[in-house]
Amino acid sequence: MTEYASIAQLLALEGSVPEVVLAAYSGEDDARERMREALGVMRESVREGMRPDLRSVSGMTGGQAAKIRPEAALGGKTLARASAIALAVAESNAAMGKIVAAPTAGACGILPGALFAVSEERGYAEEQLVDALFVAAGVGRVIAQRASISGAQGGCQAECGSASAMAAAALVQLAQGEKTAMDSAIAFALMNLMGLVCDPVKGLVEVPCVYRNVIGVAGALTAADMALAGIVSPIPADEAIDAMGRVGAMMPAALRETGIGGCAACKLREG
Repeated sequence: MTEYASIAQLLALEGSVPEVVLAAYSGEDDARERMREALGVMRESVREGMRPDLRSVSGMTGGQAAKIRPEAALGGKTLARASAIALAVAESNAAMGKIVAAPTAGACGILPGALFAVSEERGYAEEQLVDALFVAAGVGRVIAQRASISGAQGGCQAECGSASAMAAAALVQLAQGEKTAMDSAIAFALMNLMGLVCDPVKGLVEVPCVYRNVIGVAGALTAADMALAGIVSPIPADEAIDAMGRVGAMMPAALRETGIGGCAACKLREG
């Protein structure tokens, strides 16, 4: 069984990153099929989340992803489409729809937003997307072991930050970038969301959670673009992961999914 406890170790192992991560699932012959199934669930959650009439149980979110028009977006069609998909999946989760936790339910829109939007633009094959999911899984595994993927433990940086890093690495894989670029993409994504608190309004995974999926996917796209352009992060990915873990440990309880501080303490618009 292939073992790795750091991004450096993961990238140093012989073979492509998807092959290395898949080898960690030795004895699980159906691992690729299970990942294809996960991809299918992601697609269905996008379709469900794009419904204009979708509403969460609380009524605070739903139907917003359908309002995004890529053709009119200031940031370009791919970013707008990624934003719409990320928001759709997050809203589907808030409406009790079936999603893939990537790595958590609160951050479930970031990875599909990045993969599907770029795939629509570039025409990647199904198996390329499956390989990208294995890369994301490998990165998520390292983050979970070295730091945290739990908002209650490390703030939203541990959820949306981790998802953004996973998506950034997956995008580098799709673009056939170098392993060194993957390391930088992970670091950029984590640095950009470092210190993000977990402050769910009314204790629900809706506000500001669904909107942070949008900024998370935007961060993943820009992190991947910088890395693929040859910009090297001064901070290695593992150092960024460890820093995130330390920052999370410093956060007061009011900013770690308790529904007390941050946006959770704000008054909502009436009506």
